[in-house]
Amino acid sequence: MKSGQEELQEASLSDVKKELAMPRMAQSVRQAISQQNRRPNPRMRSSTEALPKISLDLGGVVTRKASFGTGAIIFSQGASAETLMYIQSGRVKLSVASKTDKEPIVAILGPGEFFGEVCLGSQNLRVRTATAMAPTVLKVIERNEMIRALRADHTLSYAFLSYMLTRNIRLEEDLIDQVSQCSERRLARTLLLLAGKRNQRNPHRFAGISQGTLATMIGTTRSRVNLFMNKFRTLGFVKYQGPLDANGGLHVNTSRLAKAFCK
Repeated sequence: MKSGQEELQEASLSDVKKELAMPRMAQSVRQAISQQNRRPNPRMRSSTEALPKISLDLGGVVTRKASFGTGAIIFSQGASAETLMYIQSGRVKLSVASKTDKEPIVAILGPGEFFGEVCLGSQNLRVRTATAMAPTVLKVIERNEMIRALRADHTLSYAFLSYMLTRNIRLEEDLIDQVSQCSERRLARTLLLLAGKRNQRNPHRFAGISQGTLATMIGTTRSRVNLFMNKFRTLGFVKYQGPLDANGGLHVNTSRLAKAFCK
């Protein structure tokens, strides 16, 4: 019969083996999931609420306008990174190349958001491909001009830093959501983020995002997205005019969808 000391040593050794068997790069994510799993009903509310309104005055920054049609490549992964962009109108998809035929989507950005900002650091090459998902108008800012403006204007510097921090928090929430929520809840959260939850009284409409794109964003198949979208439409969460793959308009009732999935 084993002594208590021997049982304790075996239990400790078993725990160590389990820890070593888990991917070390995912340790921070595992801790976050572990904290969520302690709660009986994990909530989505903090992840889907709109980001705080940040005022960015680019009046003192030298910019030039650039317009892109739907499907146009703004810049490609591996190209020289010398500018960053501010979205005035439209929608931009950021994706990365992979060894397979799939195109992982990193983010979909809308008006009032920056992209290409990695050029402000030591990154000299684009790490993502940016594609216009709708007719898009951008303010293009040269790297050195933005650095000059950030050094000269402390208000702009503070606002830009706040913007980057809030966006980084959102990206971390996206990662945790991707590995801790079921695909149906991930789809609901993605629709709420795309809609922006700016106006909960009326359905928010956007176009140009296919069910295939939604499937890539949440890490599932197009057939499952189609199943969930039909369910959401039956429940009155969404409605759309024309097939999404043909850029039909998708209407999201953010109030009803948030109430169903944020509880």
